[in-house]
Amino acid sequence: MVIELRKMGCKVLQQKNIKVYYENEEVGDYYADLLVDDLVIVELKAAEAIHEDHEAQLINYLKATEIEVGLLLNFRKKAEFKRKVFSNTRKRNEISQK
Repeated sequence: MVIELRKMGCKVLQQKNIKVYYENEEVGDYYADLLVDDLVIVELKAAEAIHEDHEAQLINYLKATEIEVGLLLNFRKKAEFKRKVFSNTRKRNEISQK
C-alpha cells in the first residue's frame, strides 16, 4: 500500500509519531500506522471484522489531533474499510485566539 501511494505522488509516513493535545496541552503520543500527506490517518487491522472499538479508536485519534480524515482498513477473509471524518474547526478557533 505504501509503495502504491508513493507511486501516486503521496507523502506517506509509517508509524508516524503524532503529539496528542487536550485543551491545547500535550497529553501524549500516538503512532499512526500510516499518515498520508499529513491529512489522513490510516489504521490497518487484520481482525475477523471491523469492531466498534476500532472505529472509536480512530475517532479518538481524529479528535486528539488536527487531522480530520481517517481510514480504517481491515485485511482479513473479507476486506473491509470505514471512513471517518471529524471536523476540527473548534480546535482551529482555540489556536487562533491565542
